[in-house]
Amino acid sequence: MASTSPAGPAADSQACLLKLAPHLLGRSRRGVVGSSRYADRLRAAVRDAAADPAARPVLISGEPGLEKDNLAALIHFGSPQRRRLMARVDAASLGDDGAPLFGPASSGGAGSLLECLGDGALLIDNLDCADPALLPQLLELARSGRWGGPGGTGPMRRFSGRLFVTTESAQPAFDGCCTLIRVPPLRVRRQDLGEWLRYSSRQQARRFGWRRAPAISEAAVKRLQNHDFPGNIRELDLLMQRALRQCGSERPVLLPDDVFWTGSRASRLRVDLFRWRPRLRQWLRAPALWNLLLFGLVSWVFVLVNLWLWLGPQDRAHNGALTVFWAWWWPLILLAYPVVGRLWCSFCPFMVWGEISQRLAVALGWRPRPWPRGDSDRWAAPALAAGFALILLWEEVWALENTAWLSSCLLLLITAGAVLGSLLFEKRFWCRYLCPVGGMNGLFAKLAITELRAQAGTCSGSCSSYGCFKGGPAQGEGLATAGCPLGTHPAHLADNRNCVLCFTCAAACPHRSVQLRLRPPAADLQREMAPPAGEAGLILVLAGGILLHHWQRALGWLPLAPASLQAGPLLPRLAFAALALALPAGGWLLLRRLRGLPQGLLYALLPLLWALLLARHLPLGLEEAGLLLPVSFGWPALPHWQADPHVLAFCQTAAVLMGSLGTALLIPRFQPAGWSRWGTLALTLLLAAGGRWLVSL
Repeated sequence: MASTSPAGPAADSQACLLKLAPHLLGRSRRGVVGSSRYADRLRAAVRDAAADPAARPVLISGEPGLEKDNLAALIHFGSPQRRRLMARVDAASLGDDGAPLFGPASSGGAGSLLECLGDGALLIDNLDCADPALLPQLLELARSGRWGGPGGTGPMRRFSGRLFVTTESAQPAFDGCCTLIRVPPLRVRRQDLGEWLRYSSRQQARRFGWRRAPAISEAAVKRLQNHDFPGNIRELDLLMQRALRQCGSERPVLLPDDVFWTGSRASRLRVDLFRWRPRLRQWLRAPALWNLLLFGLVSWVFVLVNLWLWLGPQDRAHNGALTVFWAWWWPLILLAYPVVGRLWCSFCPFMVWGEISQRLAVALGWRPRPWPRGDSDRWAAPALAAGFALILLWEEVWALENTAWLSSCLLLLITAGAVLGSLLFEKRFWCRYLCPVGGMNGLFAKLAITELRAQAGTCSGSCSSYGCFKGGPAQGEGLATAGCPLGTHPAHLADNRNCVLCFTCAAACPHRSVQLRLRPPAADLQREMAPPAGEAGLILVLAGGILLHHWQRALGWLPLAPASLQAGPLLPRLAFAALALALPAGGWLLLRRLRGLPQGLLYALLPLLWALLLARHLPLGLEEAGLLLPVSFGWPALPHWQADPHVLAFCQTAAVLMGSLGTALLIPRFQPAGWSRWGTLALTLLLAAGGRWLVSL
């Protein structure tokens, strides 16, 4: 380039070329991407600066990661002086006298970088990092083009080229002598994010062996638009690199949504239990513990319980398996939600037999398919809510609580879904998307005070294998695993919904990035959260389940009401059961239409819903759980216990009060201050009082 377009007498010398070589910019990396008004303005500013006949100095300001040096290159290589050389120097490396730019003190400026550059373009990057003692010389260079030797010594010379300056902070002294271009950050250009992602995909895909750049779904773009991208374009490029690497050799036409993960907001009020008790990490990541628990205990206990339900007495007063299912499991799992969230799913017998079936099928040569790409929650979440509604109707109309073989049928039906899902798709597709119990567990796990998360900075800076997410052989202190059973990277988790606390990620991670942390209750419930569309339906179905169980108190006064949901003509029983189940959904839709309540406000009711479900199941737990031995063996003299009705009433009231307080604290997160908030708080008190009356003995 120097030989065809000499920039001055000194530019022809070999010494000048060697001096300029480390600083030369050959071209711009890319143009201005996007179609928003911000992108249009930025393109217009670049064009105007390139066409400036006076070739005035240009000051480009903006946040880190916005490629301000690339914009300077765009202006230069789009201008009439495009054939001239362009050199870049970092202001932080110039020292207090500017010797790397103005030449050594003994030379008086002869042979300096500026002299070698001649009438080319100079880019001074990161001006805000320059030594304050050097700023007057750089300001004079911008104002008049005059410069002397280091520290201002030596004869004054004139720079005949064009000056570009970039900075991350305001430089008022330079504003009056430079053309100003302010680059907007990505967080105010969210409309451009999809175009940026697709452009970055086209740029980087070939480097990773892709013949054709993959597409990116609109669902992924919308989710990423909720992220602020503090690192701007630099962070976006790293995000795309991670996404392409996680696909490995699969080369899908459409990038799956779960390969895009971003660092979460700074977590406050968290305590890492692994740091507090280092041995806890080693214990919980031990494969022997989980294999013994899952395949040596849970799987066979599940078989024995089902045999007991089929072959034993059929009523709850004489079958201990029914007592275990209805009087032990339901209250205990509800009590576990605020502490350990979805932990039950990590050793759920439905999943265990699904995994056993999958392993046997793979050993015989069957290969489960990869998960369907795209937003599976869009159709799976409503299907899950509908499935739970059908289970509640079956439970009440056919008296599952007091019919052993039907209770077993319910367990076996869900197990069949887990087995079929495991044979069709890899890992635990059924558990993540379609299991009714798993959906309920994931919903209430948002209230838990524990969370399993990875440190996004450690993952993106130290890891390229993604063993925690994809599985793979042992690496460092990381163990060989099959990857996250729910197909979620631990640094990608926005809430507890898709984490079962199985500690597979902690076992696979060679960098100790995964943390088991204590946090404030209901930390997942925030105004900016983006839950699946059908999950709100599950909340309403669970609320309808409480009304359905106590339908006589709520609806028994209506004309044509049957005497019982378990006896008599089927059609009236189903009609009243469906009415009771649908009433909360109808009431919510009516309130939204009349008062315009935000959808997120439904999540503020989760603590109250949890408390009412607990109060609904406490009578079974406190009255019948202690009768397990006499019921199982038919001998009343065996040890047993039963709570006094007054104790039971106190526990129910305490649970409802605690849930009401939790909901009252969450309402301000979802509803702005004003009379509407006070109206919602009053409605919460009415719901709590009505719910306490409904579940009372």
